[in-house]
Amino acid sequence: MVCKLRKLIYGLKQASRQWYRKFDDVVTSLDFKENIVYKCIYLKLSSSKFIILVLYVDDILLASNDVDFLHETKQMLTTHFDMKDLGNVSFVLGIEIHHDRSRGTLGLSQKSYFKMLLDRFNMKFCKPSTTPIQKG
Repeated sequence: MVCKLRKLIYGLKQASRQWYRKFDDVVTSLDFKENIVYKCIYLKLSSSKFIILVLYVDDILLASNDVDFLHETKQMLTTHFDMKDLGNVSFVLGIEIHHDRSRGTLGLSQKSYFKMLLDRFNMKFCKPSTTPIQKG
């Protein structure tokens, strides 16, 4: 028996759940270990190399201490999913990411996110305070 779908898969209620189950099956088959607390974070260790995979809806953020290991992982994921490499990340989920490979530093900032919140609620010119409420 063959059924014709009258809706796109993205319109179905269970589509995101099914996509996540497929993604989880593929990633765990590639020796990634799922984080116990945050189910969208995966870790893979190989001797002194590691890679962290963070999933947000259908976006993947990869962080590794070895560039070759990173490229190898991207190639493995590309064989299972249609992917597009957007290059180095500088902004994700309201967080600015600053990395300096020469000094080996990584910095995270939510300054632009807070500015956007202040603009949204018309508090751009409010006076800053060390504590939100004065004692007494």
